[in-house]
Amino acid sequence: MTESSASIQTASIQTEIRVRYAETDAMAVAHHANYPIWFEVGRTDLMHALGLPYAEVEARGYFLMLSGLNVQYRRAARYDDRLTLTTRVSEIRSRTLKFTYELHRANPDGPADLIATGETQHIATDRTYRPARLPDEVLRLLQGQ
Repeated sequence: MTESSASIQTASIQTEIRVRYAETDAMAVAHHANYPIWFEVGRTDLMHALGLPYAEVEARGYFLMLSGLNVQYRRAARYDDRLTLTTRVSEIRSRTLKFTYELHRANPDGPADLIATGETQHIATDRTYRPARLPDEVLRLLQGQ
């Protein structure tokens, strides 16, 4: 059985993040390990906005396990920066999902600075961690339908 793929233009969500002191190093630069955590915050917000909180996915008997993570660091985020994270579902297949992320910092002198971009890939599994096809209703919710 082949998986169908849908490259989609779904609703996106923007999440406001303020860089906390604990997230920085001695130079007041946000540590690189925080970016995947911020991506998870955006992904969680998007899932809620789509009417499918992750807890609901688990209650249906599925996990969305992380199978890939990419981050491209463009500029340093610093202590107390106000950042805007845009999160989208960029690809849906019956067993896999891809989320994309753009992190910007407002710039009073012009357009916002692009701080980082990234993506995460996820595979749907059942409770025994075997790959599983997501129900059509869940796929429709992830597509924003």
